Amino acid sequence: MAVRVSTPRPATRNTMYEAVPGWAKIPHGIWLREATSVAVDSDDNVFVFNRGNWPVLVFDPDGNLLDKWGNDDPHAGFRSFQDPYGQPVTGWAGSRFKRPHAIAIDHQDNVWLVDDVGCRIYKCDKKGRVLMTVGTGVPAPRQSGDMFNKPTDVAISSATGDIFISDGYGNSRVHRLDSRGRHIKSWGQPGTAPEQFSLPHNIAVFGEDRVIVCDRENHRVQVFTVGGQFVKEWHVHKAVSVFAGRGADINLYIAEQGPPPVQKDVPNIGHCLGIWTRDGDQVARLGAPLPGEEPDQFLWPHSVAVDSRGDIYVAEVSYVEVGRHLNPPREMASLRKWRRVKG
Repeated sequence: MAVRVSTPRPATRNTMYEAVPGWAKIPHGIWLREATSVAVDSDDNVFVFNRGNWPVLVFDPDGNLLDKWGNDDPHAGFRSFQDPYGQPVTGWAGSRFKRPHAIAIDHQDNVWLVDDVGCRIYKCDKKGRVLMTVGTGVPAPRQSGDMFNKPTDVAISSATGDIFISDGYGNSRVHRLDSRGRHIKSWGQPGTAPEQFSLPHNIAVFGEDRVIVCDRENHRVQVFTVGGQFVKEWHVHKAVSVFAGRGADINLYIAEQGPPPVQKDVPNIGHCLGIWTRDGDQVARLGAPLPGEEPDQFLWPHSVAVDSRGDIYVAEVSYVEVGRHLNPPREMASLRKWRRVKG
């Protein structure tokens, strides 16, 4: 299915992406539930952090399953806990993670995993062996600014190895740590002004010294220096995830979640992926006008990653936001691929 993206700027009129139907081939016995986050390594293999019975699934670029890890006893039954919204949920008793939320792969192919309810960030190798753990697992007091209260994402500087963490569900902070996990500084507080946050949900490092934060409930992104100085902001509807292009790709890929229930079925409000310049100009938009499960639609984007060929992967929390409210509840499409075929 070839879908030409909208092109607000003439420079991108020759760019075309092709939505890839049924990309991920998930074998019998694996319940994805939903792909909460996605990342790509230096070999263009795709790592999917999910809330199913195997928390980390690894696919090749054609969607074939290569590896799975993160559950030491996938048949041990379930455990119950509360999600960051206070809702009761179940997870697998053998899983190493209480509630998978975010995944990132750094310039050395280390895999970083954020467990929001577990209040921990894990650094692993590509086979799942833990190299470092950040956080005690005990939540800091809510909105105290201390590390951590339900952190949301992690990004690593390729220049210094410094670790940047958005601490978003129970805090309104960004924390900077050195490569060994020692705290350097934090910034941000609740609010709507520059340098304030209303649920900092995702974070990326780009350029020489820039950090971009998806300030989700303020419907914007904010750009800072690595030292925490405010640089700029721009509006993005319910900005939920950002990926900074690497090498010659200097774009920013920002996912948008949908509108509130009162605007359900109103077209062209969220449920999309925008491609932006580093100056904040939107150059393209992927996604149909309305949400759904067709290959060119989105349900509830949550994470985005781009490989060396420019192919785009999007993970969606479609079960939490849509599927569990159906009668009967069901798993829905939550892992998309858009292949770059021109431009």
